[in-house]
Amino acid sequence: MTLEQKLNTGITAYGAYIPRLRMSRQSIWQANAWFAPQLKGKVKGTRALANWDEDSITMSVAAARDLLGTNRSRAEIDAVLFASTTPPFADRLNAGVVSEALNLSESLSASDTGGSQCAALAGVAQAMALAKIGAREVLLTAADCRKTRAGSAQEMDYGDGAAALLLGSEKVLAEIIGEGTVTADFVDHYRETGEDIDSHWEERWVRDEGINCLVPKAINAALQSAGVDAESVDYLIFPSTFRKMAEQLSKVCGIAQESVVDNLSAQMGDAGVAQALIMLCSTLEQALPNQTIVVAGFGSGARALVLRTTEEIQSFQPVRGVAGYLALGTEDTNYTRLLAYKEQLQLDKGMRGEQDKKTALSTSWRHRRALLGLVAGRCTTAGEVHFPPSRLSYTQGAAALDTQEPYPLAERGGRILSWSAESLSSYMAPPHHYGQVDFHGGGRLLMEFTDVLAGEVNTGGDVEAVFRIKDVDDRRHYTRYFWKATPVRAAKGEV
Repeated sequence: MTLEQKLNTGITAYGAYIPRLRMSRQSIWQANAWFAPQLKGKVKGTRALANWDEDSITMSVAAARDLLGTNRSRAEIDAVLFASTTPPFADRLNAGVVSEALNLSESLSASDTGGSQCAALAGVAQAMALAKIGAREVLLTAADCRKTRAGSAQEMDYGDGAAALLLGSEKVLAEIIGEGTVTADFVDHYRETGEDIDSHWEERWVRDEGINCLVPKAINAALQSAGVDAESVDYLIFPSTFRKMAEQLSKVCGIAQESVVDNLSAQMGDAGVAQALIMLCSTLEQALPNQTIVVAGFGSGARALVLRTTEEIQSFQPVRGVAGYLALGTEDTNYTRLLAYKEQLQLDKGMRGEQDKKTALSTSWRHRRALLGLVAGRCTTAGEVHFPPSRLSYTQGAAALDTQEPYPLAERGGRILSWSAESLSSYMAPPHHYGQVDFHGGGRLLMEFTDVLAGEVNTGGDVEAVFRIKDVDDRRHYTRYFWKATPVRAAKGEV
C-alpha cells in the first residue's frame, strides 16, 4: 500500500454508547467484603451496567445511531462489521440484526468478528480493506456485555459499552497511516465455547511477560509503518484493567507519558472489545487537526494503529458522544440488580412470568422492517402515518389500498400522550411503564418505556426511540428485539 493510498482512507464519523446505569463499586464491595475483602482497593467510582433489555447488539445499534444522527445519509454504507466476544447469537448474523435496525440496504455486506480482545482493531483493518476494494463507507460496531463471577476483580473492573466507526475516503476526520500486528497464543484469559465467564491467569505474569513484551512490538511496527517518531505521538490509547499499564508502555516505547489517554475506568470500567474504540472516540471529541494518535490492544498477541487527524476533525460531532453518555449516567447501589441483569441471580417472576414466548420466525420475517427498523407506512393520499404498515390505509372516510410508502420513525422522536405504570406483570425493572407515544410528523404507537424510574414519565414529555430486547424465549434461547421509548434527558449541568 502506498502512502497516498493510506492518506485517502480513514475515519469519517464516530460514535459511542454507554448504558445509563452505573453500578457503585462501593456497593459491590460491601456485598462481598465478607468473602473478598481484598477488593477494597477497587471501590472508587462506578462501572457501566447494561439494562436487562440491552446486549451487544442493542448497544452497537445505539453507538451507530450516535454517529449517524438524523441527517446523515445511510445509502453510502456498503458493509457492516460487528466485533464482540459476547455476541447474542453464535449462529445468526449479529451484524445483520444491526443492519436491519438501522434500515440499511439489503445489498450490503455484513460479517461478525470476535475471538480476541483485539477484534475491534482487527475490524478496522478489515474495514480498510473493504474500502480499498470499492466499499463507499464501512460501518464498524464493537460492543461487549460480559459476565463475571461474583466477588471477583473482574466484577469491579468490567463495564458494558459500545463504539462505532464509519470508514471511507470522503471527508476523512482521521487518516489511518500505520498498522502493526503481533500474533501469539499468549493465554492471559480464555472462555471456552458454551461457557459464560472468563478464566484468568496471574496478573504479574500477564503484565510482565505478555503486555510488556508483545504490545511494544506492535506499537513500534505501527510507528515504523507510518513513518512517525515515538516522540511526536500526541495521544496513546491502551485499554487495560491493570493500574498504570499504559504509562509503563509509553516509557518502554519512548512515548511521552503526558500523551496517555484516560481509560475511563473510574466512570464506566472496561468494555472489553469496545474499550479501545470508546477511548478513541473520546479522544477524537477533543483532538485538533494534524495530531497523531496511537491505539493499541492486547489479546492473543497485540495490534496497534497510528492515526493522524485532519482539518475535518472540527467539522463533525456525534449526537452525544462519550462525554455526553458519561454525563447521562445515574448511580445504582442495588448490587442484586447487577446479579439479576447478568443472569447470575434467578428472581421469582411469578406465574405471569411463565408464559411461552415462542417467536413465529415466518411472521418476524414478513414484518422485519416494522419490528427491527421501526418503519411505519405513510399514506401518499391522506398523509396519515400508520403503524404497523399495511396494504390498507384505514383513515376514517378515506380508506385506500396500496397507497402507503415506508416511513421510518426511529429518528423522529415523539411525545407521551398517555401512560401507565404497574407492578402486576412480570418485568425485570418494576414498575412496568408503557403508554401511547405520538411521533413528530405523524404516527401513534403503544410502547414500553425503558431506563426510567417511578416519577420519570410524564404526559406531554419528550421521548426518543431506542432499540432494545423485547423478551427472551428461555426454552429455545431466542432473543426478540423491538423499539422502546425513553425520556429525552439533558446531561448534568445542561438546561
